[in-house]
Amino acid sequence: MRPPVIACDQLSVDLGGVRVLENVTLSVGEGDFLGLVGPNGGGKTTLLRVILGLENASAGSVRVFGGLPGSFPGRIGYVPQRLFFDREFPISVRDLVLMGRLSKKKLFQHYNTLDRTRVDEAIHAAGLERLIERRIGDLSGGELQRALIARALAGEPELLLLDEPTASIDPQMKTTIYDLIEQLKERLTIVLVTHDTALIGRYVTQVATLNVTLELHEPGATAGRESLAGVAAQNPVFLNP
Repeated sequence: MRPPVIACDQLSVDLGGVRVLENVTLSVGEGDFLGLVGPNGGGKTTLLRVILGLENASAGSVRVFGGLPGSFPGRIGYVPQRLFFDREFPISVRDLVLMGRLSKKKLFQHYNTLDRTRVDEAIHAAGLERLIERRIGDLSGGELQRALIARALAGEPELLLLDEPTASIDPQMKTTIYDLIEQLKERLTIVLVTHDTALIGRYVTQVATLNVTLELHEPGATAGRESLAGVAAQNPVFLNP
């Protein structure tokens, strides 16, 4: 039997003397799509950083693909909440997505035909063909998020971590991004951090609320107003059975 893709057991994390995660126990299996909701400062991004191996546990344990976090960077794709860059820097969508192949390369190893093929496939999956040569500084917020998803896909991940990919973009573009993620869940394990509590129920297989401590809601359950205290949207989240 395969181990869970992500397994947290009584995980606690202290940052700057402040406890930001406490006794988090969580198991994400292959093919799961977990929606992670909660208020700002509740520890959602910190949990993703622990999974990536960028933050250390203060107590408890974390295993990713059965090993320590950070042991398998080539198997994980990550889409950050925002990308800080010089908007005048002349880098195209293709160049940005090509960076997603770096986890497959050795130091000083050049890109090859396979790398460029995977980049073209990722750009197609994200629906960015007409923008392939556009400078990323000229993209809208939604287009940039799709490009970041394409960059993650170019690395051929098995696990995709998305940190609020629809933050600060218009409602129509939110729908297109969720439709893209809907297609990806057929072949990837996904953890999605979001504030879109009224939308995610139609996409995810399970949802958890995180505000330092974590509450996991099983498929078919409802995460009501009390569980989502501090989240901007007040609608309950209904999970598909």
